[in-house]
Amino acid sequence: MDLVKPIVFSSHAREKMLDRGASEGEVKAAIRSGSSEPARKGRVMFRKNFAYDKLWRGKHYAIKQVAPIIAEERERLVVVTVFVYYF
Repeated sequence: MDLVKPIVFSSHAREKMLDRGASEGEVKAAIRSGSSEPARKGRVMFRKNFAYDKLWRGKHYAIKQVAPIIAEERERLVVVTVFVYYF
Protein backbone atom coordinates (compact mmCIF):
# COMPACT_ATOMS: atom_id res chain seq x y z
CA MET A 1 0.00 0.00 0.00
CA ASP A 2 1.34 3.41 -0.99
CA LEU A 3 1.00 5.52 2.17
CA VAL A 4 2.00 8.77 0.46
CA LYS A 5 -1.22 8.87 -1.58
CA PRO A 6 -3.81 11.46 -0.50
CA ILE A 7 -6.26 10.27 2.15
CA VAL A 8 -9.96 10.88 1.57
CA PHE A 9 -12.88 10.06 3.84
CA SER A 10 -16.14 8.41 2.81
CA SER A 11 -19.30 9.93 4.28
CA HIS A 12 -19.80 6.70 6.23
CA ALA A 13 -16.30 7.02 7.74
CA ARG A 14 -16.94 10.64 8.77
CA GLU A 15 -20.22 9.61 10.44
CA LYS A 16 -18.52 6.78 12.35
CA MET A 17 -15.64 9.06 13.40
CA LEU A 18 -18.15 11.46 14.92
CA ASP A 19 -20.11 8.64 16.62
CA ARG A 20 -17.01 6.93 17.96
CA GLY A 21 -14.86 9.91 18.92
CA ALA A 22 -12.01 9.88 16.38
CA SER A 23 -10.55 13.00 14.79
CA GLU A 24 -9.33 13.33 11.22
CA GLY A 25 -5.80 13.87 12.55
CA GLU A 26 -5.91 10.66 14.61
CA VAL A 27 -7.14 8.66 11.62
CA LYS A 28 -4.40 10.05 9.38
CA ALA A 29 -1.77 9.35 12.07
CA ALA A 30 -3.02 5.76 12.37
CA ILE A 31 -2.64 5.31 8.61
CA ARG A 32 0.76 7.00 8.32
CA SER A 33 2.42 5.56 11.44
CA GLY A 34 0.23 2.79 12.89
CA SER A 35 0.48 -0.95 12.47
CA SER A 36 -1.37 -2.61 9.60
CA GLU A 37 -3.18 -5.90 9.10
CA PRO A 38 -5.28 -7.39 6.31
CA ALA A 39 -9.03 -6.74 6.41
CA ARG A 40 -11.95 -8.15 4.41
CA LYS A 41 -12.49 -7.39 0.73
CA GLY A 42 -8.77 -6.75 0.11
CA ARG A 43 -8.74 -3.76 2.43
CA VAL A 44 -6.26 -2.90 5.18
CA MET A 45 -6.90 -1.99 8.81
CA PHE A 46 -4.47 0.29 10.59
CA ARG A 47 -4.24 0.59 14.37
CA LYS A 48 -2.67 3.25 16.54
CA ASN A 49 -2.97 3.84 20.28
CA PHE A 50 -3.23 7.36 21.66
CA ALA A 51 -2.89 8.48 25.27
CA TYR A 52 -6.41 9.51 26.27
CA ASP A 53 -6.83 9.83 30.07
CA LYS A 54 -10.38 11.22 29.75
CA LEU A 55 -14.00 10.27 30.11
CA TRP A 56 -15.83 8.70 27.19
CA ARG A 57 -19.56 8.22 27.68
CA GLY A 58 -19.23 8.47 31.44
CA LYS A 59 -16.28 6.12 31.95
CA HIS A 60 -12.58 6.97 32.30
CA TYR A 61 -10.12 5.46 29.81
CA ALA A 62 -6.34 5.77 29.60
CA ILE A 63 -5.93 4.73 25.96
CA LYS A 64 -7.90 5.30 22.78
CA GLN A 65 -7.13 3.05 19.82
CA VAL A 66 -8.12 4.38 16.40
CA ALA A 67 -8.50 1.72 13.69
CA PRO A 68 -9.45 2.93 10.20
CA ILE A 69 -10.25 0.53 7.34
CA ILE A 70 -8.70 1.65 4.06
CA ALA A 71 -9.40 0.82 0.43
CA GLU A 72 -6.50 1.67 -1.87
CA GLU A 73 -7.45 3.22 -5.19
CA ARG A 74 -5.09 4.17 -8.00
CA GLU A 75 -4.70 7.80 -6.92
CA ARG A 76 -5.81 7.82 -3.29
CA LEU A 77 -6.51 5.98 -0.06
CA VAL A 78 -10.18 5.91 0.88
CA VAL A 79 -11.14 5.62 4.55
CA VAL A 80 -14.14 3.28 4.39
CA THR A 81 -14.94 3.18 8.12
CA VAL A 82 -13.28 3.85 11.45
CA PHE A 83 -13.39 1.77 14.61
CA VAL A 84 -12.39 3.23 17.97
CA TYR A 85 -11.59 1.19 21.06
CA TYR A 86 -11.21 2.61 24.56
CA PHE A 87 -9.31 0.85 27.34
